[in-house]
Amino acid sequence: MCATPPDAPAPYPLDLEREIVLRDGARVRSRPIRPDDERRLVSLYDRLSRFTAYQRFFAAMNRLPPDWAHFLANVDYRRRLALVVENPSDGELIAVARYECTDRRDTAEIAFVVLDEWQNRGLGRRLITDLLDAAEARGISMFVAYVLADNTRMIILLERLTEVLEHKVESGVITFRCVRRAPGSDAAPVTG
Repeated sequence: MCATPPDAPAPYPLDLEREIVLRDGARVRSRPIRPDDERRLVSLYDRLSRFTAYQRFFAAMNRLPPDWAHFLANVDYRRRLALVVENPSDGELIAVARYECTDRRDTAEIAFVVLDEWQNRGLGRRLITDLLDAAEARGISMFVAYVLADNTRMIILLERLTEVLEHKVESGVITFRCVRRAPGSDAAPVTG
């Protein structure tokens, strides 16, 4: 829940559209989510492995419910924002990174998912970096992430790209409270 009433939606942020070149040279397109992405979100979920879907949603669903897809695809581009990445060959979504408002105006929850065959190519790192940039440009400076304790790749990524101020573990889920690490100051992971 937002600390203040929802803002009127901002115009579609064209400045967040970009081409991303992955470590292996593949080129993909990143852009803000649009309402017409509902169908693509359902398709993306259908193509995730059960393991990846569980890591992102903490539940194994047969299908992304239509009301979830509607909610996730319709953002105000201020307090709620998602960046999607399209496969250049067919336009299907291969990744989503998002932030959602919390009860504090300067704090947002962050999450992302990358389709299995596109993992380990630098896409998650780039998406989180772009998402944190977009959030900070909109006045959000504090981040919260809920991560399954066995999701070591997400934990390492958060520790490299953010300054973890606090983390606690409850029922196998780590809650991270963090701020953006200064660009160029990647830290070694401190998990243990």
